[in-house]
Amino acid sequence: MSLINIISAVGNNRGIAPLFVRDCCIEIPAKLGLTYNQNLKDSKQMANNAVRERFIDEYGTSAIWMGGPIVLGSLCNKVIKKCGYNAGVNMSLFKERKDQGIKLNIEKFKDKAPEAVEDLKKALKNRSKYQNFQAGKFAVTTLIPIALMGFILPKLNFKLTEKIRKQQESKKEANANNISFKGIASTMANMSNVNKMAVTDGGLTIGRVWTGRNRYEQMELGFKNSMMMFLNFVFPIYLAKGLDKLSMKLFKTNVNLDPKLMNNEDFLNSIKAGDIKTPKKRENIIDFLDKNPNSKFSKLCEEYCGVKYLKNRIRDPREFVDTKKIYNFIKEIEKFSTEAKRSNNINKYAKKAVRIKSANIAANVGISSFLLAVALPELIFFLRKKVTGSDAEPGLR
Repeated sequence: MSLINIISAVGNNRGIAPLFVRDCCIEIPAKLGLTYNQNLKDSKQMANNAVRERFIDEYGTSAIWMGGPIVLGSLCNKVIKKCGYNAGVNMSLFKERKDQGIKLNIEKFKDKAPEAVEDLKKALKNRSKYQNFQAGKFAVTTLIPIALMGFILPKLNFKLTEKIRKQQESKKEANANNISFKGIASTMANMSNVNKMAVTDGGLTIGRVWTGRNRYEQMELGFKNSMMMFLNFVFPIYLAKGLDKLSMKLFKTNVNLDPKLMNNEDFLNSIKAGDIKTPKKRENIIDFLDKNPNSKFSKLCEEYCGVKYLKNRIRDPREFVDTKKIYNFIKEIEKFSTEAKRSNNINKYAKKAVRIKSANIAANVGISSFLLAVALPELIFFLRKKVTGSDAEPGLR
């Protein structure tokens, strides 16, 4: 993967990449260090126990949180396929609209994409059963990770701590009888849909509060997980918009498009030639995509707006097209094109835009990670001391 593709992925705040970078590469290592130092004020043994618990909790949760819905979703799709249905039939199509819907798509694509239409017909004929399959898939891909993260993992983690602390106490007693003692300093390593991750995050918060060992731990976990949800799913999106607007004011450069697109030579040449034809109205988007599947705009929508085509370049009738997203995409292309042409040097303008956008993405990750990995834990430590009068983890006291 090229550098620009990595930047593009990390800059997509509706994808997993920025969550992975913030969570596993920055936030958790920083939290482990802060947790150790904070609990060391109580004792080295407390610090070791706290770090071990935090390590298992954070990385175990991340593995389930990010991987669980994907793995379980894939398994559910196989089960649905064995039952004779294609899980790729989008549920939004059951609501008939002027430009798309399951009945409309069946009629429109019956000759162009007969295999896909058969999937649509089967889903429509057995609508209730198919919807139950999809509801079951949603339940499996969210409830199982919630149970694992919110209830099972904490309980197992607490049991491990209880067992180790008993060993530590027995070794203390043995140490009084001149038997050598070695402190435990080892940690254990284990390591979507973003909307499903947000749902499981909510369930995780409930589970963690429910399984808290005392009311102070429950209060702390409830506050921590609620703030983490905000900083992971809401704050980065608004921060990205704010940084992009600020860039326009400070540098007179439009950076609202994906950096991968702004770095694309064919796209820049098309701006120079003015040959990117787009539908002028939102209600014409579906018709344009169907009549011009090989157009530059249709291919851009395929890459950046989730539009899917079959191998014969017929639009997949099983998929829902987000015309609102595409219409906004058109507006952003027009704005960028206008600003780039006005600069009198489109390539130079684009390179500047990519540099600024990359800096914005790095700043977004950095600021979000700092808030998650440093500011939030420090705030929790401050509140813990104020409420409990102790620096130690509430559940370990």
